Amino acid sequence: MKIKKPYLLFLGDAADQLAAKTAIGIRDWRPDDCVGQFRMDDCKADAGLEDMTIKQAVDAGAKTLVAGVANRGGIISDAWVAVLKDALNAGLDLAAGLHNKLADVPALQRTAKRKKRQIFDVRHPSETYPVANGEKRSGKRLLPVGTDCSCGKMYTALAIEKEMLEREMKATFRATGQTGILITGEGVSVDAVVADFISGAIETISPANDPDHWDIIEGQGSLFHASYAGVSTGLLHGAQPDALVLCHEPTRTHMRGLPHYPLPGLEDCMEANLQVASLTNPDVKFVGVSVDTSRLGEDEAFAFLAQISTRLGLPAVDPVRTGVDVIVDGLI
Repeated sequence: MKIKKPYLLFLGDAADQLAAKTAIGIRDWRPDDCVGQFRMDDCKADAGLEDMTIKQAVDAGAKTLVAGVANRGGIISDAWVAVLKDALNAGLDLAAGLHNKLADVPALQRTAKRKKRQIFDVRHPSETYPVANGEKRSGKRLLPVGTDCSCGKMYTALAIEKEMLEREMKATFRATGQTGILITGEGVSVDAVVADFISGAIETISPANDPDHWDIIEGQGSLFHASYAGVSTGLLHGAQPDALVLCHEPTRTHMRGLPHYPLPGLEDCMEANLQVASLTNPDVKFVGVSVDTSRLGEDEAFAFLAQISTRLGLPAVDPVRTGVDVIVDGLI
């Protein structure tokens, strides 16, 4: 799945900023890939980009309109369809990470076929992946893993890739979720892959590479989350990671969405991930801890990072507050 750049970000009729978090993520991590934003009259979100019409975006070089907003009620409204049809007619491809598929909307499907444009529903893989073989691949790989879901794995991976590229290291972020795919333009939404092929999908998007090249593979779920541990396991096997980074949000009292499941201890989480990852790479090791301290005050956050670093014997960072340079230092 390769999406043409640059993008026009479609914010539609977003009710608030949170509804446009995908668009804002693309803007934050790939600003050079964005020519502007399209907002409908009642849109309450703003990605901070120039507001453009479809024609203005095409004239500015846009290749794809990206729906960077969650649609209301799971329904792609007629108002949305009218704008998306205009984009196809103007020569743009469409891309979205919605649960509903744009390609299932008859008007969009017909228009795309007539205009020979592509529609990318990135949450739904469009290719067939092989069963994993577990054979050793050249190159190096880093995978963030979590004590829970939604605790900073994508953000950590992107921050590490950015730090590496700024040091002129060879590094590539490998997206495994819909937002990551829309940020980078390629990848696989691994939670939509049939279970037998999860590891094979990761082997496919992170192939053999130069010995000094790092693939920074986006992590998903948690081995301790009863809903998503299967995806996490497949990722650990397919990624064949040399390095793991433990991601954690310290204010949670239970697994997200599962109040009857407490968060695992950090050491227990590390031990379990090392055991699973060692099947395909016996030399795997943890190289750092990434903590989302956004809900802690400044002094409390730095004290917590220092405590975790001492306790685990690893550099502990918050990608926003401290950056990830000490983790990359250790990899060099």
